[in-house]
Amino acid sequence: STKGGDSGTSGLVDGVRLPKSSQIFVVLGDLDELNTWIGYSLVTLSQKLPEQSAALRHAQKNLYLMSALIAKADPDKVKLAKDELTILEKNSLYLQKSMKHNWTQSFLYPGGTETAARLDIARTVCRRVERSLVGLSQQQRIPDIALKYVNRLSDYLYVLRCFVNFKEGYEEAPFD
Repeated sequence: STKGGDSGTSGLVDGVRLPKSSQIFVVLGDLDELNTWIGYSLVTLSQKLPEQSAALRHAQKNLYLMSALIAKADPDKVKLAKDELTILEKNSLYLQKSMKHNWTQSFLYPGGTETAARLDIARTVCRRVERSLVGLSQQQRIPDIALKYVNRLSDYLYVLRCFVNFKEGYEEAPFD
């Protein structure tokens, strides 16, 4: 421990110290929480769906890169590639097609299997990251890809959650 934060401030990569209540730390904390929930989802997902587990692990790496960018790391050294959006979209589409007629756009009750329930939490935290990022974007410039990536990631987490329930034979209860 550096004890540097004992006074209620924290430092960014560029050396600037700000109050821990600053919006930038709200975003960084939300990103950390999202990454943690994804890790928790991986505990039960990894044995069942290795391809999707690898995709989630890759997303975790991207969330670390995003955190570094937001914490003012050198953008020449830390990059989130534009094709990461395409990767998420293609993966979502693949899962939707795999579910055939079972894929639905209707509202579903959160939960189902344990893994799907964990992914539901990750998805809702991902939406919070998106909201806090929008708040930060009103104060400072945010890389365009950051908002897009978080939006697509939450979509992917939803589709993955549906796919997990489908694979495990859970009968969804649509909200009507």
